[in-house]
Amino acid sequence: MNPPLSTAVSLGTRYATELADLALPWQAAEVPEPRLLVLNESLATELGLDPAWLRSDEGIGLLTGTVVPEGATPVAQAYAGHQFGGYSPRLGDGRALLMGELGSHDLHLKGSGRTPFSRGGDGFAAVGPMLREYVVSEAMHALGIPTTRSLAVVATGRPVRREAVLPGAVLARIASSHLRVGTFQYARSTGDADLLRQLADHAIARHHPHAADAEQPYLAFFESVMQAQASLVAQWMLVGFVHGVMNTDNMTISGQTIDYGPCAFLDAFDPTTVFSSIDEQGRYAFGNQPIVAEWNLARFAESILPLLADDESAGVEIATTSLRTFRDRYSAAWSAGMRAKLGLASSVDDAVARPLVADLVALMTAGHPDHTGFFRALATAARGDAEPARGMFLDLAGFDAWAERWLALAPDADAMDRVNPAYVPRNHLVEEALTAATDGDLAPVERLLSVLAAPYDVRPGLERFAEPAPDSFGQYTTFCGT
Repeated sequence: MNPPLSTAVSLGTRYATELADLALPWQAAEVPEPRLLVLNESLATELGLDPAWLRSDEGIGLLTGTVVPEGATPVAQAYAGHQFGGYSPRLGDGRALLMGELGSHDLHLKGSGRTPFSRGGDGFAAVGPMLREYVVSEAMHALGIPTTRSLAVVATGRPVRREAVLPGAVLARIASSHLRVGTFQYARSTGDADLLRQLADHAIARHHPHAADAEQPYLAFFESVMQAQASLVAQWMLVGFVHGVMNTDNMTISGQTIDYGPCAFLDAFDPTTVFSSIDEQGRYAFGNQPIVAEWNLARFAESILPLLADDESAGVEIATTSLRTFRDRYSAAWSAGMRAKLGLASSVDDAVARPLVADLVALMTAGHPDHTGFFRALATAARGDAEPARGMFLDLAGFDAWAERWLALAPDADAMDRVNPAYVPRNHLVEEALTAATDGDLAPVERLLSVLAAPYDVRPGLERFAEPAPDSFGQYTTFCGT
C-alpha cells in the first residue's frame, strides 16, 4: 500500500536523483498508534515548518514517514564502513530513511522500519535511545558544537524487542547532509570512477564549495573535510564528550556530529574512559578520539585516491603528505580551545601557555576531577576563591603550584564562563529522564532539555544539574540501541 501524499510541505530529491546509484527508494513501515512525544518547535520554525501542522495527523505522518509529500522520493542510503576496525562493504540505512531535503537540510528518519540494508535487524528503534539522541544532540547544538539536530520523536505504539520489550519510536533528524566517509568507501568499492567523482562533486557543492575553485579541487576537498573533523573532535575533547562509536560510517563529510547511540559525557576526567558496552578493547576511549579521527580520515583518503591522481602511487603520496597535517590542525584547534577555557589573553605567549596546559592535563589525569565542574570552578579561582577547584585534588601542592603559574597570567573569569558550560547532559540525569519517559512520564526530559538549552548560564534552583553523579550511580555503561 502506497503512503498518502501531502501537499503541505515540499521536499527536495537532490540526493535521490543526483546519486541514484547510492539510494534505494523505499517507504516507512506503518505506525500502529503514533503519538508525538517531543517536538523541536524552534527548529521547525527555522526550517519553515509550521509547528501546529507538525502536531496534526498529517504532520505526524511526515515525522514517521507514513505521509509522503507530493513529489518526494524517500530513500535508504547506501554506504560501507569500518566498524571497530573491521571493514563491512555493505551497511546502509538499515532502519532509516532520507525523506528528502528541506532547503539545504536533510530530513531523515531513524527507526522507520526494515530496508534492504537491514541485515538481521528489525529496522525499529525504542523510545529511550531516540530520546537520548534528541537530548544530547540538542545539548551539543546549545554548546556550539556542529551536530545533526533532532526535530521530533514520535512513539509508534509498536513494541520493540531488545534485552526487554520496549516501546517503539521514530526520530526525525535534521542534518546538513548524511554523507559519510562510508558513503565514499561504498562508491569506491563499486569500481565506478564516474560515480565516485559524481559523489565528490555533490559533496563539494553542498559542503565545501570553495574547493571547486582550487588548483586541485579534490585535494582541497579532502583537506577541508580534514579541517572540519579536526575542529569537531577538538570540541568534543574540550567538553568531555565521548562519542562511543567512531566507525567510518559515523564520520560526516560536513563535519557535524552524527549518531548518538552509546555516547556519554565524562564525569571524572580520565583519558581511558569507555562507556559503550560493545567497545571491549577501548578503541573509542575518550583519549583515543583524535587518533581514531586521523585513522578514519586515512580511510577517506583511500576512498578518493582515483580523484587525487591518475597513478595510484602518486595519489597515495599526495594523500599521505596531506594527512600528515591532521595532528597540527587538531592540536591548533584543541590548544586554542584550552587557552579559552583557561581565560588566557591572546598576549600570553605559546611558550608559556603550552606547558601550562600540558601540566594541567597531567594533573587532571592523575587526580580525576569532575571535568565540567572543575573548569567552571576555575573561573571562581580566577575571581579569588580557589577552594572549589582545589578541593577536587588530593595533590594539593601540585594544584597550588600550577594555579600560582596560571593566576600570574591574569585569567579572564568572565571569558571562561562563556566557554566552560555549567550544564552538560550528565549521564545519571539522562538515564533518570529516559527511564521516566519509557514509563510514560516526559516531564524529566522536558526539564532536562530546558536546562541544557542554556548551558553557560547558571540559574538558581538548578544545582543538581551541575553536580556529578552520586557514588550510588556506579560505573556507567551505554548501549547502541539496536
